[in-house]
Amino acid sequence: MADNSKTEDTASDSVEAAKNSSNKKEKLSDQVMQNPQVLAALQDRLDNTALTPSSYIETLPKAVKRRIDALKQLQVKCAHIEAKFYEEVHDLERKYAALYQPLFDKRREFINGEAEPTDAESEWHSENEEEDKLAGDLKNVVVIEEKAEEANVKGIPDFWFTIFRNVDMLSELVQEYDEPILKHLQDIKVKFSEPGQPMSFSLEFHFGPNDYFSNPVLTKTYKMKSEPDKTDPFSFEGPEIVDCEGCTIDWKKGKNVTVKTIKKKQKHKGRGTVRTITKQVPNDSFFNFFSPIKVSADGEALDEDSEFTLAADFEIGHFFRERIVPRAVLYFTGEAIEDDDNFEEDEEGEEEFISILS
Repeated sequence: MADNSKTEDTASDSVEAAKNSSNKKEKLSDQVMQNPQVLAALQDRLDNTALTPSSYIETLPKAVKRRIDALKQLQVKCAHIEAKFYEEVHDLERKYAALYQPLFDKRREFINGEAEPTDAESEWHSENEEEDKLAGDLKNVVVIEEKAEEANVKGIPDFWFTIFRNVDMLSELVQEYDEPILKHLQDIKVKFSEPGQPMSFSLEFHFGPNDYFSNPVLTKTYKMKSEPDKTDPFSFEGPEIVDCEGCTIDWKKGKNVTVKTIKKKQKHKGRGTVRTITKQVPNDSFFNFFSPIKVSADGEALDEDSEFTLAADFEIGHFFRERIVPRAVLYFTGEAIEDDDNFEEDEEGEEEFISILS
C-alpha cells in the first residue's frame, strides 16, 4: 500500500511539473509577442518574403481564378492558330526553294567545273581591294606558271569537304577515313514535302563516282510536327523535328567505314582449345548519319544517350537546311563562321551586361 501511494505522488508531481513548464512557455511567448521590436521584425520578414507566381495565384478569389482559366483557353486557341501559321510558312519555303534552285544549280556547275563563270558573274569588290590589287601585281610575275597550274584545276576543289572541315559541328563527326569519301561530294540539296503531305524536309548528298559505294545520292529525311501537344499545349514554339529516316548505303566490298573487323579469341569450355574468330562491330564515321536512331512508334522512351544522340542529329539536320545549304560559299571561305562567332560573342556580352545591371 505504501508503495502504491508513493507511485501516485510521483506521478502527480510529474503532471504538476509539466503544467508549470507549459505555463512558463506560454507566458514567455506572450511576453515576446507583446514586444514591439519583435513584432516589427516579424512583419518586416513577412513583407520581404517573395511570393512565387503559383503561390500568388492561390491567394486570388475563385472568380478571378475562373477568368484566368478562360485566358488559358484563349492561349490554347492562339497556339493552334500559330501552328497553322507555320504550316503556311512551310508552303512559302517550298515556293521559294523553287526560285533558289536555278541559282544553286549554277553554283553546282561552278563548283564541279561543269561551267565557267563569265567576267560579269565573277566580278566581286572585296573590302580589301588594295591588298587584292597588290597580290594581283605579284601574281603577274608568275603568270606563266599560274596558267599552267590553272589548266589542271577543275572547278573549286574539295568545296563541300572544306565546309565540313571548317564547321565544328560537322568536323567532329568526320573521321580520317571519311575524308577521301567526302572529297567526292558534289552537292547538297534540301527538298521540302509536297503540298498535302505531312510536313518534312529531305537532305540529298550527291556524290561523284568513287571506290566506296555505288549510290549517286544519299538521303536523310526529317519528319516534322507543327501542332501543340495535347497534354502540354503551352510548350508549343513552332515546328519541331520528331523523327528521321536515313538510307541504305551500297558499300563496295571491304569499303564500309561504318564497321570495323576485330579478332577475338574463344576458349572451348570442355576441350580447352582456343580459336580466333573475326567479328564486325560499329565504327565511328560521319556516314552513320544515314543510319539514325529510330523513334519508337508506340512512344516508348529512349535512354538518355539515345535521346542526346537523336537531339544532336536533329540539330545537324536543321543546320544543314537553314545555314549550310543556303550560304555554302560563306562557310567555305569562313566568313559565315566568323559571323556566327561574333553573334555568339554579342549574345554573351549582352547576358553579362544584363547580369551586371541586375
